[in-house]
Amino acid sequence: MTFSELSNYFDKLESTSSRLTLIDILSQLFKKTPPDSIDKVIYLLQGRVAPFFAPLEMGMADKMVEQSIALAFGIQKEVVIKENGLKGDLGLVAKDLSQKYRHSNKKEDLTVVQVFDSLTQLTTISGVGSVDKKITLLKVLLEHMDPVSAKHLVRIPLGNMRLGIGDPTILDALASAKFGDKGHRKLLEGAYNRTSDLGLIGKILFEKGLDSVQKLNVTIGKPIRSELCERLPNAQKVIEKMIEVDAQFKYDGFRVQIHKNNDEITMFSRNLENMTHMFPELIEGARKQINAKTAILDTEALAFNPESEEFLPFQETTKRRRKYDIDEMAKRLPLKAFVFDILYKNSKSLIDEPLSKRIEILKETIRGDEILIVTKNQVLKDSKKLQLLLDDAITKGLEGLVVKKLESPYVAGGRNFNWVKLKRHSNGELKDTIDCVILGYIFGRGKRAEFGAGALLVGVYDNKKDEFVSVSKIGTGLTDEEWREIHKRADKIKVEHKPARINSDLIPSVWIKPEIVIEVLADEITRSPLHTAGKSNDEPGYALRFPRLVSFRSHDKKPEDATTVKELIEMFKQQGQK
Repeated sequence: MTFSELSNYFDKLESTSSRLTLIDILSQLFKKTPPDSIDKVIYLLQGRVAPFFAPLEMGMADKMVEQSIALAFGIQKEVVIKENGLKGDLGLVAKDLSQKYRHSNKKEDLTVVQVFDSLTQLTTISGVGSVDKKITLLKVLLEHMDPVSAKHLVRIPLGNMRLGIGDPTILDALASAKFGDKGHRKLLEGAYNRTSDLGLIGKILFEKGLDSVQKLNVTIGKPIRSELCERLPNAQKVIEKMIEVDAQFKYDGFRVQIHKNNDEITMFSRNLENMTHMFPELIEGARKQINAKTAILDTEALAFNPESEEFLPFQETTKRRRKYDIDEMAKRLPLKAFVFDILYKNSKSLIDEPLSKRIEILKETIRGDEILIVTKNQVLKDSKKLQLLLDDAITKGLEGLVVKKLESPYVAGGRNFNWVKLKRHSNGELKDTIDCVILGYIFGRGKRAEFGAGALLVGVYDNKKDEFVSVSKIGTGLTDEEWREIHKRADKIKVEHKPARINSDLIPSVWIKPEIVIEVLADEITRSPLHTAGKSNDEPGYALRFPRLVSFRSHDKKPEDATTVKELIEMFKQQGQK
């Protein structure tokens, strides 16, 4: 397959506003792709040359790509810079300049494999002269591109594909291409949740078949997709539904999955990013405290103030996510990791073992509590005792509790009533926060006009339909600087039409890719015909009354980790319960 052929599929994907059409186009693409390169096609669809957890970055910013375009088309860099200022998308700039300056002199088509290998080479270039080498490599690739191919090529190293594709959509398309029915997606999803590698799933499926896919198991160095919580309103409802539970304090930090392979430590965020280099103290703690040759731990990492001996709120912890001055920040804001589960030990997966057994193994595995701290747990079946524990957690300044079924396995990627979060003020009027995804923004007026954005259109996730549905417009909770920042971030991912996975009757001034996750607090959830969250033919949707932004959560949550429509409806039902 040539890269030109692949780019035409990219163009079709970018131009559709229908998720079903996305699946059809992808299915056609996968059927046409040679099995030995289908993994490469899937990674390129994600704007990558490897799974998200692989620490391979092409390391090209706008200025370097602008230089590559100028060299490829024999024009001044200032021309490219001016066009980028007008269009805000170097992909469109490359396409237009290719048509204008050098379309007739294009060299022979490159294959997908050739382009993939060259882009992979970008991730290995470092040291003296690396900037010029990367600029030249991309310039040479551009000389082989037609205008459409040039558009999509330059978006890959910039990490801005604008295709509107989520992981569930790719799984649907793989199932449809292989079996003629996207209903088979569930057969692939378990393997994906264990490996977090869509390229691997596609390659094994088309080369070896479904049986081999289902045999893919947990592997050290590949993150397991996190199990997530459902919600219940109070301690009494928890015991009524779950009977006997294991209760643990809920900490508001980073979800960090720690992998130990002898002395090699790797760490991954909830959204599958490799975070190993950011947290040197956790590396040291894992080496000293994990009593096993190989292990995978599920933890929550929090910033700790050594002077006052107190844990800090999420807004402080988030300052540790950085690429520079890491050692200095580690001294100023050291981390502790509360370990609440063990998923793998000494070459054996534990995810199918019951929670009660995993906790026993965990306590045997962690030595001491200097950096890694085994989360305290209590087994309860009395709602009054559970409420007392919740009150204790709140008194300590924590978010609340996570309660789990004692005999439940670890359901990678699952959100069910095996795990339930019980937070302060879950009972009565709405005081719990909701994780929303920004779908677009409305131009500002008056003072807001200088920020570019005056209100945000936000939504929640409908996991049954794999789409984002509107739930509110937000105009409060941001400082002037945050309005400027959100406008700057949003413009990097704005699109010309409504993305295929967004379902909204309201139309913002600017649509953006559903990528930015924010934490929102509202007075209550109401019914509204204006919003599509939970809306059906004869029933209005759900909306947030007086919403305001609390914090940005894109660093530790993928858009698909946002609050679901099902959760929103449950929270609506719980309002006013005593």
